[in-house]
Amino acid sequence: MRTLCASTLIGEFFVIGFAGLVAMKHPDLSMGTVWTVCGIAMALCVLLCGMLTRPGALTVGWVLQAALVVSGYWVGTMFFLGVIFAGLWWAAIHYGRKVDVLKARHAAQAEAQAQDRAQAQEA
Repeated sequence: MRTLCASTLIGEFFVIGFAGLVAMKHPDLSMGTVWTVCGIAMALCVLLCGMLTRPGALTVGWVLQAALVVSGYWVGTMFFLGVIFAGLWWAAIHYGRKVDVLKARHAAQAEAQAQDRAQAQEA
């Protein structure tokens, strides 16, 4: 799950940066405001990549997804991209957990087979 979620967050990092470039042309937003908000969001993406195994990290990721959708009020394309990334975030969590379960099951089976071989050799 961690790899899929981190990949989604890195993609968001770049999208947020490009959205900041577009938002700079908005007449009601100052450059300082745009880059403060974008910088915080981009830093959050990178920090979350390293904290995905900690409690609450996935919730913070969902808050980030919601913020991306809401940012569409200033940069219209972000409505679309925010929904796309929210879907990717859901898929990364959902299918990532399934992959983790399958990996654990496979590791347990391999361990059991190794123990069976060791017992067979002893006998």
